[in-house]
Amino acid sequence: MHSIQSRAIRIDQHGGPEQLKLVTVSVGDPGPGEIRIRHKAVGLNFIDVYQRSGLYPSPMPLQLGMEASGVVEAVGEGVSHLQPGDRAAYASQPPGSYCDVRVMPAKTVCKLPEAIDFDTGAAMMLKGLTAQYLLKKTLPQGGLQPGDFVLFHAAAGGVGLIACQWAKAMGLRLIGTAGSQEKCALALANGAYAAINYAVEDFAARVRELTNGQGVKVVYDSVGKDTWDQSLDCLAPFGLMASFGNASGPVAPFSPGILGTKGSIYVTRQTLFTHIATRESTQAMADDLFAVVASGQVKIHIAQRFALEDVQKAHIALEARQTTGCTILTL
Repeated sequence: MHSIQSRAIRIDQHGGPEQLKLVTVSVGDPGPGEIRIRHKAVGLNFIDVYQRSGLYPSPMPLQLGMEASGVVEAVGEGVSHLQPGDRAAYASQPPGSYCDVRVMPAKTVCKLPEAIDFDTGAAMMLKGLTAQYLLKKTLPQGGLQPGDFVLFHAAAGGVGLIACQWAKAMGLRLIGTAGSQEKCALALANGAYAAINYAVEDFAARVRELTNGQGVKVVYDSVGKDTWDQSLDCLAPFGLMASFGNASGPVAPFSPGILGTKGSIYVTRQTLFTHIATRESTQAMADDLFAVVASGQVKIHIAQRFALEDVQKAHIALEARQTTGCTILTL
C-alpha cells in the first residue's frame, strides 16, 4: 500500500463559494470493486452547488464534484471492465471529482472512446446521461414519437443544449425556455424548434400558441420553484411533468387534486443516480451517449474553463446564471 498526494477541493461546512478550500489529501490503493483514476479534466454541475449550499445535506468534510475524465492508474479486485492505462470518464456518487487523483467505485466509470477528448469527456457525462434518461426513459403515456412537442426549461444550460440537439435528432419539436435573448438564440442554434425568453414573455401562453392549444406531452424542468405552476398549464391531457432539479429553489408542496383538474397529468421527480445504479444500465446509457456524440449529431459546448484553484469563481458564475453550455475545471 502506498499513498499519493493529490490536490482536492473540500468544504468543512455548508455555505457559499467561500467555503470551497484547496487542500492536499493522501490517496491510497483501490479496494475490491474500486479504481484509482488520475483526472485530466473535471465537470462542474448545479448539483455541486446544491451539495455545497446544503440544499442536499452531506456529512462533513465533503470533497465535491460528480464527474470527470482521466486515466485509470490501478484497479481493485473484481473489476473487469477497466484496466490500468484506460482512458475513462464518469458521472458518479459519491462526490469527490474536484481533485487530481481519487479512488472510487468502478461501476459507473466507463471507458472513454478514442474519438472523444478528455475535456469533452469531463463535460458530457453527468449532463449527457441526464439528457439520455430524460429523452429516452422519462416518457409520457404512449412514449414520444417524431413530431411530438416537449418543453425544456433552461435550454441553454449544459443539459439543455445537449437535449436540444438530441431531441432534434429524434425528430421531436423541443420548445426551450431561457432567461435572455442570447440564451434563446443559442437554444435555437442547437436545434430547438422554438425558444421563449421567460424574462419577458408568459411561457405558458406562448406554448399554447406554438402547439395550437394542444399543449406539450412532457415538460422537463430543472428550474423548480419559479417555473412549476406555469409548467403544469403547458401540458396536454395525460402529459408528464418531469422534475429533475431545482435551480431556483425547491417546488412548494401541492395538492394532488390539481393534477386532475389540469388534465389527469402525471408528475415524476427523477435523479440520474437511480438510472446509473447498475454497471449494465450505466454502460448502456453511456454507449447511447457516446454514439450520438461521436456521430456529430450532438456537440458538447464547453463555454467556460476554470483552473481547479479558481473553483470559487466557477461556482459564483454558475449561480449568477453567467454560464452557458458546459463548464470544466482544468488541472
